Order: sequence, then structure tokens, then C-alpha cells
Amino acid sequence: MTTDIGTCYQSLIEAWNERDADAMASCFAPGGTMVGFDGSTVTGRANIAAHLEPIFRDHPTAAFVPVVREVREIGPEVALLRAIVGMVPPNSDDINPNVNASQCVVAALHDGEWMIELFQNTPAAYHGRPEAQEAHSAMIRKALRDQAAPDS
Repeated sequence: MTTDIGTCYQSLIEAWNERDADAMASCFAPGGTMVGFDGSTVTGRANIAAHLEPIFRDHPTAAFVPVVREVREIGPEVALLRAIVGMVPPNSDDINPNVNASQCVVAALHDGEWMIELFQNTPAAYHGRPEAQEAHSAMIRKALRDQAAPDS
């Protein structure tokens, strides 16, 4: 069961990285809510797609590189996923540590399919703790290297 929420989350990340507002919105339950990096809160698939469309159209968004830290059931047919992410700006091969974030997903089964009820993307500023910022960045850079490495 918990691997399925991971698949749902991966679909969300891929939709962001492909700059596809409709695909990203389709990962959400009909009444799902997204809390963005800047605190913007949007509820409902149509509203999420409408919110993301001008962002993807007007801004060269960076690609997420996630590291899933926890996946667990929190109730019948409900699960929590926590991840850290870094973002690789367009035309770059490294993350911008200034926009590292922590992400949380609460998902529920809807007719046998995992759908996101809440997605929150929170800046990982680590105020006064540069060692935590470096550790975060190191984990993301390792994931980025692992993605780039050919399968053996």
C-alpha cells in the first residue's frame, strides 16, 4: 500500500518537472489542497491547474530532485509521505541550495487509486544551522548523481 503513495508522489514530481499543470492537478483528490513554497494555498483540481498554468507558462521553473524520507499509513486507506527536495535551475546541472524544501503529502485511496489530499512544499531554511542545510544539499546532490548514473 505505501509504495502506491510513492508512485502517486513520483507522478506529482514528474508533472512539475515537465511543467504540466493539468497532469499535476490530476494527482490530487477532487477537493485536494496544495500549499506552495510561497505559502499560496489552492484547493480543487481545476483551481490547482489554473494556479500552476501561468507559473509554468511565464517562469522557467526548476526541476525537483526528491529524496523520500518517510512513508507510512496513518489510518485506513490514508498515508503520509515526507520528502526533502532540491531544485535544479534550467540550464544547470546542480541544485540551488537557497530553494531547498521539505515536502509533505497526505494521500487517500479514492476508488482504488491514491490521490493527494494535501501537498505542502515548505522552504528548508534551517535558520542558524548551516550544517543541516549542507546535509540536506548533500543528500539531494547524491540523488541527482544517482539519477544521472547509468543503470548497472
